[in-house]
Amino acid sequence: MDRDTARTARDSLDLVFHMSNILETGLDRHTLSILVALCEMGINPESLAAVVKELRRESPPSSSAAETVAIPP
Repeated sequence: MDRDTARTARDSLDLVFHMSNILETGLDRHTLSILVALCEMGINPESLAAVVKELRRESPPSSSAAETVAIPP
């Protein structure tokens, strides 16, 4: 990946993270980068949103990261 491409990707993720914070999604940068990559691969964004919501329902909130979603490998 050349410098311009890397910078554009980083700037895009920064923008997505900023929008995520404004919307109070509670998603961290790593999780957002995975979700963006999945969307770029053609996964339906609405389906991903449903999965994230389901994962949040199933996992009890932890004291250190109550609003962070961990996507299993």
